[in-house]
Amino acid sequence: MGGRMRDGDRVTRRAGLRTVAAAAIALPLVGSVRAAAHRHEDAPLEVMTFNLRFASTAEPHSWTARRPVMRTLLRRAAPHVIGTQEGVYQQLRDIASDLGPHHDWIGTGRIRGSHDESMAIFFDTRRLAPVEYDHFWLSDTPEVIGSNTWGAAHSRMVTWVRFRDLHAGGEQFYVLNTHLDNASAYARGRSAALIVERLAGLDPSLPVVVTGDFNVPAHGDPVYDTLLGAGLVDTWDAAAERGPAYGTFHAYRPLTPGGQRIDWILATAGVTTHRARVDTFSRDGQFPSDHLPVRASLSLG
Repeated sequence: MGGRMRDGDRVTRRAGLRTVAAAAIALPLVGSVRAAAHRHEDAPLEVMTFNLRFASTAEPHSWTARRPVMRTLLRRAAPHVIGTQEGVYQQLRDIASDLGPHHDWIGTGRIRGSHDESMAIFFDTRRLAPVEYDHFWLSDTPEVIGSNTWGAAHSRMVTWVRFRDLHAGGEQFYVLNTHLDNASAYARGRSAALIVERLAGLDPSLPVVVTGDFNVPAHGDPVYDTLLGAGLVDTWDAAAERGPAYGTFHAYRPLTPGGQRIDWILATAGVTTHRARVDTFSRDGQFPSDHLPVRASLSLG
C-alpha cells in the first residue's frame, strides 16, 4: 500500500509525526492507559465526513464568519475521526486549535504547497492512535505528488491512516479519505477503480472506513457501484437509525430534504452502523460550510 510513516516532510503538515512517535512509545502501556481513562469497550466509534469549504475572505461566507459555527458544530458532534476535504493549512490549524489539545491531524497538500487543499484526517488522541499512514494521488502515477493524468479539473488524492482503537482492546482499522473530481466523470471512474485496487492491498483482516466527497449522488452512479461492488457498504443505508435525509451540498442555499447525498461514509462488511445522520447545524443563518457533514456511529468488530 505504500510507505510506513516515512519521508516526514511529504507525509504530514503538522505535529502528527510527534503524535505517532508518542503512540508508538506508549503502545506497550495501552492496558494501563485504558484503565486510567475509564474507557468503555462498547462505545461506538463516531465518524464524520466533512467538506470544509476552503478558507476564503469572500463574504458573507468567509472563513472568519464560518469558523465559530464550525467550532460549535464539531464540539457538539464530538467525532472521534473526521475525514475532511478542501481544508487548507492554516484553516486546518484553526480547526485543530478549536477542537482542543486531545485532537491531532494527518494530511498533506495535494500539490505540496502550504496553500493546497488537503484530505486531512482529524482524530481524538484519547480514543485513537495512528500506527501507519500515507497518501496516494488519483492518477496513473499515484506515488507522484500532485499528479493528474485523467483530465480531472484538479489534482486529487487519498490520505489513509491505520489506527489502533484504544477503547476496543487495541483493535486496528483503516480510514481512507478522498475528494473525487467535480468536473470529469472519467477521472471519477478511474479514481474509484484505483481506490478499489488499493483497498485490495490492505490487511484483509482489518475493517476499513472510507470517507469522502465523491461529487456524485449515492445510488445510480458508476463510482458508487464500483465501490460497493468491491464489498463496501453504505453506512447510511445500513444504519439501524437514520436522521432526516438532506442534499449534502447546499451552496449556502436553503436545504433540500431528500436531496442528493454526495458525501458518504462507507465501510467493509462486518462493520455495524448504529446511527447515521446529516448534521444541519447552523447559527443565525450561517452554515460552517457549503456542505453538510455526514455522521455515523460504528462498531468495527
